[in-house]
Amino acid sequence: MSFPSPAFQSPAVVHSGSMASVTPQALLSAWQSIQPQLESTSGSADYAAWLAPLKASVTSNGQLQLASPTAFIAQWVEGHYLVQLQAMMEGAIGTPVAISLHVAPQFSQISSSPAAATQSAPAIAGGPALMPEADSTTLPDWLTGSRLDSRYTFEQFVTGKSNQFAFAAAQGVASAVQAGQPAFNPFFLHGGVGLGKTHLMNAIGHAVARAKPNTTILYLSAEQFMYKFIRALKDKSTLNFKDIFRSVDILMIDDIQFIAGKDSTQEEFFHTFNALIQDGKQIVLTADRSPHELANIEDRLKSRLGSGLTIEVHAPEEETRLAILQTKAESLNFEVPPAVLNLLAQHIASNVRELEGALNRIVAYARLTGETLTPDTAREQLRDLFRVYTRVITIDDIQQKVATQFNVRVSDMHSPRRAREVARPRQVAMYLSKQLTNRSYPDIGRAFGGRDHTTVIHACETITSLLPRDAQLAEQVELVTRTLQGR
Repeated sequence: MSFPSPAFQSPAVVHSGSMASVTPQALLSAWQSIQPQLESTSGSADYAAWLAPLKASVTSNGQLQLASPTAFIAQWVEGHYLVQLQAMMEGAIGTPVAISLHVAPQFSQISSSPAAATQSAPAIAGGPALMPEADSTTLPDWLTGSRLDSRYTFEQFVTGKSNQFAFAAAQGVASAVQAGQPAFNPFFLHGGVGLGKTHLMNAIGHAVARAKPNTTILYLSAEQFMYKFIRALKDKSTLNFKDIFRSVDILMIDDIQFIAGKDSTQEEFFHTFNALIQDGKQIVLTADRSPHELANIEDRLKSRLGSGLTIEVHAPEEETRLAILQTKAESLNFEVPPAVLNLLAQHIASNVRELEGALNRIVAYARLTGETLTPDTAREQLRDLFRVYTRVITIDDIQQKVATQFNVRVSDMHSPRRAREVARPRQVAMYLSKQLTNRSYPDIGRAFGGRDHTTVIHACETITSLLPRDAQLAEQVELVTRTLQGR
């Protein structure tokens, strides 16, 4: 529905009875009197976002007229609050009340619309992810987005069996946006740390920005989204926040799992998500696990997150790791002996980020010392990263690697918590402790917060029965095992 400005009479306006006996002052007093009740019933965050910005006046024919600073707020109030406002006003005034809504931009807290300001502002690859350099009077610095990383393009992404599908889908998303027909919406990538999710997200942004320079792209982490929303509430600038986040062409949020348990932030993201999807805008998200496995996320939001295309990015196999190292070595303009590259590809299996970091380290060492790189030199310089086959694996090592893989704390391994998101990783760690060490069931139980040996036996039996049936769990266990064994 469109809300023209400056004056608009909503077709959903409620007209009830005659207002002849009610004075304008009585209507305005009643409006003020219901504000505490509105805040109580709707919640402080929603009240501040949708209802507090409304300005009340009385028309010549006795209607209560509510002026909204934006068309979006007017539309939302009409669809979600108008019946409630009608009932509260009639209860306060003791007689039927007619209410009308219209848009009056002069009531906005900003001097001009950020959306309008961005119409001609390009999102430059490697430059500001959100639009323009905004005028300080219209857009606070803290509301702008992060910068797209110039290293992360499709051309720099090395594909293999583990990530071919994710790569092709990301290219498809970029092409669809360029054609003005967003696809796979939302596009949701999930997987472990350092496997290329952020790279693909940035690559989409770069590809679109090159093809359509006027596209407005906002890229930020979930933590930044939460911080900006809290700042908006604190600074009473939620109108700026909503106008900016809901006027972009592409919204990219990294590590969406970090809004777990943050009810107000989830509420705001839910509404932002719905507004963008309804307007045909593209949303790209990443997380450490699939939407329906995210803990402490509202069910309705999980449903929205999983409504598009969800793809898992898997850990690269050895051939892909070797190809990544070769590409990285070329970008560093340094000739690394094949034997050294093979050594790194074989023994650093946890993630791409760690693999590239290892190569950076030995190349820096060779350049600074002038020493020729050999497998022995690499082993010496990377001794803290290498996990050689003969290495003795401890329960502490297993707990740390499992905690990292499943995104829990090491302390959760010893805690009495029984929530599934903690209990399953703990069972995996117990299982691996039995598989990869020579410790007894009682020894393992003591290492996990003094648990009884029967608990360890149950954990081992549970994981053993799940592995043939749960492909994702099997892959996670295999990844942790390879990392611990240095394969």
